[in-house]
Amino acid sequence: MKLIKKLDPVLAVAWVLAIVSAFFVKPNKEYIGYIDFRSLGILWGLMVIIQGFRQNTVFEKIAGKLMGGVKKAWQLAAVLIFMCFIGSMFITNDVALITFVPFALMVLHSCGRDDMMIPVIVFQTIAANLGSMLTPIGNPQNLYIYGLTGMSLPEFVSVMLPYTLVSAVMLGLAVFTIPNKKAKLETTSDANLVSGFGSVPQIVIYCLLFIVALLSVVRVIPWYFMVAAVFVVVAIMDYQILFRADYILLLTFIGFFIFTGNLAKIDVVSNFLGNIMEGKEFALSVITSQFISNVPATLMLSGFTTEYKELLAGVNVGGLGTLIASMASLISFKAYTKEHKESSGKYFAAFTIFNIVFLIVLCVLHLFL
Repeated sequence: MKLIKKLDPVLAVAWVLAIVSAFFVKPNKEYIGYIDFRSLGILWGLMVIIQGFRQNTVFEKIAGKLMGGVKKAWQLAAVLIFMCFIGSMFITNDVALITFVPFALMVLHSCGRDDMMIPVIVFQTIAANLGSMLTPIGNPQNLYIYGLTGMSLPEFVSVMLPYTLVSAVMLGLAVFTIPNKKAKLETTSDANLVSGFGSVPQIVIYCLLFIVALLSVVRVIPWYFMVAAVFVVVAIMDYQILFRADYILLLTFIGFFIFTGNLAKIDVVSNFLGNIMEGKEFALSVITSQFISNVPATLMLSGFTTEYKELLAGVNVGGLGTLIASMASLISFKAYTKEHKESSGKYFAAFTIFNIVFLIVLCVLHLFL
């Protein structure tokens, strides 16, 4: 993607806060220490690798193959929804939605099941946000917290596994709310919906780079080795892929790093926020996410607590709720309303209702955990 297509509101807020905070803590060499280069480097590398897979239509072809045996409406809905749920664990919630929502719109239209579009896209969005919470690479906030805390992979997964399992059960039940779920499909949605396939040698190379990235995430190899390998290999193979990483998100991270780093230097503010957070990490992270989305909430709150497991659960569950609680949700909303602007209100209503239901259930689950 282009570096700047338009002024991103979250990016603007991050840097306005960073600049304002600089009046209280004058810029100095310690600013460099605020920035988590490891998280940024790994996130960049994963973005580039995944864009390489998308360039070679890997995910679309996998989705097409999964559709081969689908005969009834509920089966179609289940495949489309759980592709997002499982896929987001490995390719991030953003990419899962960017890839599979347009695919779902195309498939549903080809089957003459436009009536299923709103519930399926809504559940795909919920699935991507909830599936992504299981792994460190599922979303940006997970990657950041995983690097910040030094958790082991089993420890990280164990924190989020109960929420993920309950989410999977709820999504399975949600499939049966689809209208005319037992109806047979008019046409078969198969792999032919996605024509062509990418370069096999490139796909193999991107698979190897993905393995290298995973090894850097779990701290087997240095993150900077992965960054260098991705940059050199992709630059030689197809340099244009390097420009498709989400640099807006990376710049947003840097802005919030500076802001939160400066806040931690102001004793009055730091003590106040620390006292507010104590014992309320989950609730505050859920609430904050509703208004500024869960990635900025993570960056802002992480400097004022050591209860990182509570924060991890809170910002992931907090991705449910409002349309901006997870910025990934806007991807689905824009994709749907671009084709069906006249029913944007119905989509928003369905999105809000189902998100609140999922949010309440997972918050109740947290009370028991």
